[in-house]
Parts: sequence; structure tokens; C-alpha cells
Amino acid sequence: MHQKKNLDLPFHPGVIAAAMFGALLAGCAVGPDFKQPGAPKVQSYTADKLEAASGLGGQRFVPGQDIPGEWWTAFGSPQLNALVAAALANNPDLQAAQAALRAAREAAAAQRGDLFPSVDASVSPTRQSVADVLASPLANNSNLFSLHTAQLNISYAPDIFGGLRRQIEAGAAQAEAQRFQRNATYLTLVSNVVLAAVNEASLREQLQAAEQAETLALRQLELARKQRALGALGLADVAAQETLAAQAQAALPALRKQLAQQRDQIAVLTGRFPGEEAMRGMDLASLSLPVQLPLSLPSALVQQRPDVRAAQAQLQAASAQVGVAIANRLPSFTISGSAGSSALDFSRLLSSGTGFWSLGLNVTQPLFRGGSLLHEQRAAEAGLDQADAQYRSVVLGAFQNVADTLHAIAADADALATATRAESAARRGFDAAQAQWKAGSAGSPAVLLAQQNLLQASQSRIQAQAARLADTVALFQALGGGWWNQDL
Repeated sequence: MHQKKNLDLPFHPGVIAAAMFGALLAGCAVGPDFKQPGAPKVQSYTADKLEAASGLGGQRFVPGQDIPGEWWTAFGSPQLNALVAAALANNPDLQAAQAALRAAREAAAAQRGDLFPSVDASVSPTRQSVADVLASPLANNSNLFSLHTAQLNISYAPDIFGGLRRQIEAGAAQAEAQRFQRNATYLTLVSNVVLAAVNEASLREQLQAAEQAETLALRQLELARKQRALGALGLADVAAQETLAAQAQAALPALRKQLAQQRDQIAVLTGRFPGEEAMRGMDLASLSLPVQLPLSLPSALVQQRPDVRAAQAQLQAASAQVGVAIANRLPSFTISGSAGSSALDFSRLLSSGTGFWSLGLNVTQPLFRGGSLLHEQRAAEAGLDQADAQYRSVVLGAFQNVADTLHAIAADADALATATRAESAARRGFDAAQAQWKAGSAGSPAVLLAQQNLLQASQSRIQAQAARLADTVALFQALGGGWWNQDL
């Protein structure tokens, strides 16, 4: 990922002089020059080539298709679009990321100012009294006088070995990393809002199904008690129905808690307090499943993922820090000059005979620092190796993220179809068992079993429907979310 050099420099005068001469001629910067890592040479995200899969229940992958900037609009829900817009406008985490990016950019811009000379002006009026035992500096031998000095100071440290330029490179890379961290915050926020909306709709429908199951169980319990009073059923049958009704009621508090917490999360994501009026929820049926699923080519993924781009910027910053550490072991130069005027009367400042000036050059070569500079260089090199390994880890994680999502989407269609068929069969079975029980041709155990099957099948179908929507959201997020098509 990066080029490694032997950077332990001997402090021989001839070596230093040669390095100075070469740097002055070439204007180069010491340390490794960063080269952007290439894209992984892989042709598919999965070993079984799911990109070409068919039979996704109406969905299909479109390899190479670009990710739209507002990908959430593909779900066709104005309510969802309004939720995302509210989150982008009001979420404090996104606002904090924006502020952090501005701070990083300003810090990087401030570093570039060190490439130029510094110029300062000063005016120093003083009142002095010279001791009687000392000679007066004035021609009239007065021991008490005023002195007014106006002075211009100029200092310039030429970046001979490029240490400053490497520091600026590191600062710019850190600002770039912050930009992609902001983009990652943006993508995470939008994805979390869409997922929260899907989960809220799923929990609400699961709660509705559980409430319907409770109603059926209580109705069945009432009928069982009537038949018990007529002597048609035994006590065990009534007790069994009471148990089923209690189980149906016991499922409600947990679902209500999850639904309330999900609504609290949506409120916070959109920058509101949980106690404020909630935005109206949506139904799963109101969310259209995108038919065409854009699927970026593997070679493009590393340029689209904000986490990969941030890791790449951190790698460049670590590379630049090696150059900074090397430059700290080489001579530094400072050219300084001053010019001004001193007079006993302020009105005579800048008049003839009051001026002064100075010009100097300072060269500093570290000779002995107890080995600290060498170890700082080695630490920077180790930091570069660490950043390189972290970059490769992030790339591998990005490809795994996409592969896992593709496998999930491929399985979702079958899972939803199976769950839908199971729910329909369970509903037919419950209706038939209840009719037979009322007619006296079937016992209550058959009705209880059919009722339990219906509740479980309804919950499974709702969860499968929500999972298919959630995994579609995960695909857009895993591919980078189209931030490059947004004006961020």
C-alpha cells in the first residue's frame, strides 16, 4: 500500500550538505510520497456470483448502475421523504460533523500560513531613569528621558527539506478524513431514519396482529365458558383457553414497549424531543420495494464508501508524518530582519538619523536529543504500518458488508413468500377449526392450536416483509449511499 524506505540518516557533515544541496535544487520533501492504493482485483462480491441471481421476488440487481443521491425516494413514500428531510435539517449529530469538518479545514488552512514570512510591527514608548553611578546614554548627560521606538520585524523559515509541507499534507489529509467522516454520519443518519420507519411500521402491524389474536382468544374463551355452563366442555378445556388468552395478552406489553421506544428513536433522529408530538407513522404496504437494485462494480466500491475513503486519508496523514519526523532530524533555517526608528520625541520618529536595521541567518542542527528524534521517526513509521493495516481491514469489511447484504436479499424473497403462504394456510385452518368447534364436530384443542399457528404465522409474515425492506436499505448503505451525487 505504501513504499517503505530506510530512513535512519547518519549525521555526517557531507551527507547533510549533500542533502541540503539536493533539496535546494529539487525543492523536494523528505519522506515517502503517498500513492493512492489501487482497487482490489476482484470481480465479484460473493463466491456464488449473486450479482447475476434471478428469482428475487420481483427485484433484480443492476451491476454498474449508479446510486442516486436521494436513494430513499425509491421506496415511494412521501412520509418517509419528510422524515429524512427533517432529520437532515435538525439532527445535531450531523450538525456536529459539519462543524468538525469546518474546524478541520480551517486548521489545515492555518498551517499553510507558515510557508510565508511573518511580519510584525511594534511601537514601544518608554520612560527611563539611569542610575547616577552609570553614564547617561544621551549627549546632554540627562539621566531621565523618554525613548520612543517603532520597529518592523520580519522572520522567514524556508522549508528546505519539506518538513512543513509534509505537516501541511498531514493536516489536509486529516481534513479530508473529517470530510468522509461527515459523509459517513450523513449516510448513517439517513439509513437509520429509513430503518427506524420500517421497524416502526413493522412493530405497529405486529401489535395489531397481537391485539387481534387477543380479541379472538377472549371471544373463544367466552364461548368456552358458555359451553362449559351447558355441560358441553370440561374444566380442562376452559382452563386451556384461559391460558391461551393470557398468553395473547402477555405478548402485548413487550410490543407496545418496543413500538414506543422506536417512536422515541425517530423523534431524536429528526431532532425532536420524545415528548413532542410524533409524526404520523406509515404502513409497510405504503413502502414500495425498489424493483431495480443498483449494484456498484467491486472496483468502484473503495471510492464510494466513506469509511474506506476516511481510512485512505488517515493513511496519507500517517505517511506525511514520517516526512515530518525525518525533517525534524535535519537542519532548520531562519532568516530574520528588523528595521525601525528610535527618538526621544515621538514627533521625531522616522526622521533622519533615528533609523536602525538588522539582518541575520540562524541555522540549527539537532546534535543530541537522547535518541528522541530517531525514536519519533520510528514511531511515525510504525504508525504508517498501522494505518496501512487498518485501511486494508476497512476495505475487507466493506466487501463483507456488501456480500452479507446480497445474501440477505437473495434469501428475503423466499422467506417472505413462504411466510405469506404460511399465514394464508394458518388463517384458513383457524377459520375451519373454529367453524367445526361451533358445530360441535371438533374439540377446543384443535381451535387452540389453529389460533396459535395463526398468530405465529402473522408475526412471521410481518417480520419477513420488514426484513426485505430493511435489507434493501442496507444494500444502499453498504454501497456508499450515493453521497457523491449530493451537494454535501
